[in-house]
Amino acid sequence: MLNWEKLLCSKRLRETTTEDLPHRNEFDKDYERIIYSSSLRRLQDKAQVFPLQRNDFTRTRLTHSLEVASLGRSIAWSIGEWLLTEKQVFKDFKEVKQLASLVEVSSLVHDLGNPPFGHYGEDIIRNWFKKWFSTPEYRNAEVEFGKLTEQQEQDFLLFEGNAQALRILSRLQFLNDQYGANFTYATLATLMKYPWASNSEQAKKKKKFGYFQAEEDLFNEIREHVGIDGCRHPATFLVEAADDMAYLTADIEDAVKKGVIDWENIYQRMKKELEKEFPSLFNELEIYRQKAIENQVPDKNVIDVQNFKVRAQGLMFLSVVEAFKEHYDEIMNCKFEAELIFVSKVRRLAEYLKKIAMEEVFSNKEVLTLELVGDKVISDLLNLFVSAVTRVKSDKKTKSKDEKLIHLISKNFRHIQKIDKEGRPTIEFENLTLYNRLILVTDFISGMTDGYAVNLHQELLGVKLP
Repeated sequence: MLNWEKLLCSKRLRETTTEDLPHRNEFDKDYERIIYSSSLRRLQDKAQVFPLQRNDFTRTRLTHSLEVASLGRSIAWSIGEWLLTEKQVFKDFKEVKQLASLVEVSSLVHDLGNPPFGHYGEDIIRNWFKKWFSTPEYRNAEVEFGKLTEQQEQDFLLFEGNAQALRILSRLQFLNDQYGANFTYATLATLMKYPWASNSEQAKKKKKFGYFQAEEDLFNEIREHVGIDGCRHPATFLVEAADDMAYLTADIEDAVKKGVIDWENIYQRMKKELEKEFPSLFNELEIYRQKAIENQVPDKNVIDVQNFKVRAQGLMFLSVVEAFKEHYDEIMNCKFEAELIFVSKVRRLAEYLKKIAMEEVFSNKEVLTLELVGDKVISDLLNLFVSAVTRVKSDKKTKSKDEKLIHLISKNFRHIQKIDKEGRPTIEFENLTLYNRLILVTDFISGMTDGYAVNLHQELLGVKLP
């Protein structure tokens, strides 16, 4: 059974000497470490649903993450107070605040590792490597730089933004040493939605994994200190629920604002199907809809969908908290595998909203067109940079095309590949294994914003995309 004392582990790979203050716990410090980072700022030009937007309304990954952090913090406060007063597994209010801070920062960084063009970007990377691993170029690269293990191959075949986020926080967000942002073990554990390797039975079943082979030692450290062993951190379920609450309502709001869907039509269909199950929700909405008419508000559809978002999220909040309490023993005994919102009293509402998004939003012509642009951009960049790192042994020169391409890759990323476990730059580029060369490329490309990827593609290939 999981233990909260270990689950709130505030230790780090490198212990710090920062002064402890009554109002500021170690998870608050994690938040302060990342809020100023370039990794977080890049999310402002990564798509939530609609890529490459020129308006200031549509959500990006950054605005989505901020909303998830706010929702997650509120859910965690409610759960924490219950763990203190009713379950009595928390000793004091300090631990309630620790849980709230842990969920808030984990929610803020939950999409940090997403490549350009959102989850579709992950699919593009996976499909590209699936094809490349069957080519003569791959076999030649193995001869030159060493074969990949099964796990290493699976790291690319199942490329996962969640695992990339762990990599960013522990290595790539380079500050002073090999520990990256040096987050607490508990935050890293909470972030890890899939706490197993890419070649595990769980990964084969779910097509998801939590850490690259490069971070296996770190995973073992997390597992030891936090007490998870192939088991999700309970706070992960709260982050996931906050994410669901955010995107299920906000993606539809964005689509209404852009004129992609007709909210009045969607609302009337939804009301007809769900009013009997959620009478208080629709009674409140009818009052607000009437007020909007009386006040002659402009953009009534937008006002109506925003009121729906607020009321629906409130209902979801109560239901998610209740579901966590109902399934608490299963969660603490590693026997719960579902998403809280889809086993709660709002399950039918959540499923309905998810269906609307799939049928009306993600199938929209603009979304599909820009995803196809993303496919071209990411695939072409992978062609260029993987070819470069598997043809060039040394990074000392910049004469040939491939040598120039290597020097376009972030100096920080190249430096990180050259340091040993003690952080000393002892490994030369020519001694990098094939795995390290490939992960250098995925670090570089997955870290790009949508706009940067498109612009770099155009500069390198001279192709103007729509």
